[in-house]
Amino acid sequence: MADRKPIELAEGWSFMEKGIQKLIRLLEGEQEDQFNAEQYMHLYTTIYNMCTQKPPHDYSEQLYGKYREAFNKYINEKVLPSLREHRDEVLLKELYTRWGNHKLMVRWLSRFFNYLDRYYVLRHSLHPLKDVGLLCFKDLVYIDIKKRAKDAVLTLVEREREGELVDRALVKNILGIYIELGMGGMECYEKDFEEFLLTDTSGFYRRKASQWIEQDSCPDYMLKAEECLRLEEERVDAYLHASSRPKLLREVEAELLTAYEQRLLTKEHSGCSALLKDDKTEDLARMYRLFARIPKGLDPVAEIFKEHVDSEGMKLVKEVTEAVELAKEKAAKAGPSRDSGSSAEQQYVRAVLELHDKYLGYVGSCFANSSLFHKALKEAFEAFVNKAVAGSTSAELMASFCDNLLKKGGSEKLSDEAIEETLEKVVKLLAYVSDKDMFAEFYRKKLSRRLLQDKSASDDHERSLLSRLKQQCGAQFTSKEKSRKLSIDLSVTVLTTGFWPTYKSIEVALPREMVEGVEVYREYYDTDAKHRKLTWIYTLGTAVLRGNFDSKPIEMQMNTLQAALCMLLNDVDELSYSEVQERLRLPDDDLQRLLHSLVCAKYKVIKKDPEGKTIGKNDKFSFNSRFTDKMRRIKIPLPPLDEKKKVMEDVDKDRRYAIDAAIVRIMKSRKVLQHQTLVMEVIQQLQRMFKPDLKLIKKRIEDLIQREYLERDKDNPTLFKYLA
Repeated sequence: MADRKPIELAEGWSFMEKGIQKLIRLLEGEQEDQFNAEQYMHLYTTIYNMCTQKPPHDYSEQLYGKYREAFNKYINEKVLPSLREHRDEVLLKELYTRWGNHKLMVRWLSRFFNYLDRYYVLRHSLHPLKDVGLLCFKDLVYIDIKKRAKDAVLTLVEREREGELVDRALVKNILGIYIELGMGGMECYEKDFEEFLLTDTSGFYRRKASQWIEQDSCPDYMLKAEECLRLEEERVDAYLHASSRPKLLREVEAELLTAYEQRLLTKEHSGCSALLKDDKTEDLARMYRLFARIPKGLDPVAEIFKEHVDSEGMKLVKEVTEAVELAKEKAAKAGPSRDSGSSAEQQYVRAVLELHDKYLGYVGSCFANSSLFHKALKEAFEAFVNKAVAGSTSAELMASFCDNLLKKGGSEKLSDEAIEETLEKVVKLLAYVSDKDMFAEFYRKKLSRRLLQDKSASDDHERSLLSRLKQQCGAQFTSKEKSRKLSIDLSVTVLTTGFWPTYKSIEVALPREMVEGVEVYREYYDTDAKHRKLTWIYTLGTAVLRGNFDSKPIEMQMNTLQAALCMLLNDVDELSYSEVQERLRLPDDDLQRLLHSLVCAKYKVIKKDPEGKTIGKNDKFSFNSRFTDKMRRIKIPLPPLDEKKKVMEDVDKDRRYAIDAAIVRIMKSRKVLQHQTLVMEVIQQLQRMFKPDLKLIKKRIEDLIQREYLERDKDNPTLFKYLA
């Protein structure tokens, strides 16, 4: 090997050129035998030898340059002349063929010159041979041909949009060249093709939309728009890059939908209102799907839907008003008649229920349960349901409708299932009624009449409706005494000791109304659990009081202690501080906090004399009948006690116990242990629960030594022994 004669550059490259020319003839389809293993190895070895010779015969740098020159020569002599002869689709086919040949040439030459790639290229941080081949094609072919190729592809895309069949595989392959020449990026594809595609797409659909909006009905236009969007998505899947999907669809949506939305929705005889009027649910669903694609595209659809529902509702109001007036006129001529107009009013409620069913169904089936359309439906119903109907309110009519449904001999002859279903619908409709208290009053009177006169058809239906009304409207549907200023609704939650944290139990003297409830529950609980003891934690309880204030009744959710204080003023006009304390038997701190939350805070349901922002022991307290609030249900908070200090004390105590237990466990198993090792093992055992403080561990060790669980070694004070 030492006597081997060096290969000169001219000699070696002359041999390599012959191999490259043979490869070119094969690529050009000329008559030529394929490379055999011996020829391949000879070419590879030549490059290897020329690169491993000692200087000045190491020709690695020159061969790297000649590798590039070989590509440039082939492109200039064969590829570019061939491409310049063609145009349009033929150009694309030739380009794809040449691209395939070029990649094949890159593959073969990079094998021949592989030794360069492995050592010279890496050592000098140069482009790999494969990239050099691609860059040659990009710099010479792509730059020259990209505009013509782009125009040819866009022509094929437009022809396909016009309904022609085109070679999709060819388009995909050409666009693949744009992507591959990006060398890992998308710049070539986006700058040299996609931008022009988006511009052409916008122009194409702008022309189409301007024709369709003039000649087609709204449903026909939407069908075409939906089909175009489907085809564009299919086009992306067939030959465009996935990143083009949102951009392409945005252009189509802008031209077909955004530009003509208002004209499309308001088209005479076929716009959104006409579709709602004619119950064209399929077209409405298509409209939702299409306009959901564009920003705020559904807002005008929802507004038209709202106006249509409101219009339909007002039509019902007008019809029943006219029917009742007509019935009254007939009754006046024929003499007095009982329940004149009631049939029309019953039909009105039934019609409103059916209207709600219908358009709630539309929201579900056509508008995908969109919150925007639920809101539109709600606003539309609120607009007309609260209108007066033939001198009566909807609240009164709904109460009468429920009465007719639930009493014996009513005109509504329905099965039990149908009655339950109708009651559910009435309660849903009640959500739109602003005068729910009026409904409650009418409903209570009719309910009491049904019960007293034994006219209720079913106790189960009565309970079912009451339960639904309570869920929908709150506690105003419970019984109450009108003569009182306040009424109260209580419930009990039982907590098992050991499973819940310990709570401070305050002994308080409850008002009579609360004591009755407590005793009733205690008797019930004692019969069910004889060997358990109830301890009442009033600080955790809540109560709902109904305050009958001058302006309106207001429901107040508050703490049990607050409720107890309020109930003291239910039977007396005024109490002094000492009288309140005597009746509740609360310490000053708790009583002050309690009074402050009801007298000086946001909701002043109790007034004091003299007025002020602090509670004094000479103050007098009375029910504030003038209190009002814009809400019908309020929550009055009780300022919480600062329990942080106690919690921290409890935690510290628990941690001391945990460290003690860990030290004893470790020492019991190890018997003798170094201080540092003991500390590390304690930390390891307890770190799942908390991170023990090193000083605290040291203190606990000293404490255990004093308590004779451990002892120090006499000769080594850092060594501990366990004492059994």
